[in-house]
Amino acid sequence: MNDKHENDLNRDPISGTPGAHPVGTGVGAVAGGATGAAIGAAGGPVGVVAGAVVGAVAGGLAGKGIGESINPTAEEAYWRGQYENEPYYARDRSYEDYAPAYRTGYEARARYQGKRYEEIEHDLKRDYETGSNEIGSNQARLAWDDARHATRAAWDRLERAVPGDADRDGK
Repeated sequence: MNDKHENDLNRDPISGTPGAHPVGTGVGAVAGGATGAAIGAAGGPVGVVAGAVVGAVAGGLAGKGIGESINPTAEEAYWRGQYENEPYYARDRSYEDYAPAYRTGYEARARYQGKRYEEIEHDLKRDYETGSNEIGSNQARLAWDDARHATRAAWDRLERAVPGDADRDGK
């Protein structure tokens, strides 16, 4: 199998199984579990537990679906080839300067599904500045005021790619 195809499989880091989307699955499971627990509260303590379990499973599957629509390898390749064509691009900057901002934007689509960009921009700034993204450390070279444009571009690219209007902004 060639390296490009192997990278596109998005293998689970532990089991090696293709199609792993731990962020999307985890986010969906947490959201679904909380929703299920709230709905199950009408049935008392047993209802809360049952609702949380059912909600977590359903949410995890939904989150995995969102995660599968976001391929970090493909996004990185796209932005590596595109960044110089963006209106915010500065000639004295390299792809490596913008990469953490792009990563913050495309990873956020799985973590903050259903939210509008404007609702979570403060969270994205924190994620970017602290390295609180899936990779863990963004080694940021740009200040947020410069990076936010690249983060928004990556967010918008995935918003257009995911069917429907996931962030309810009319686009």
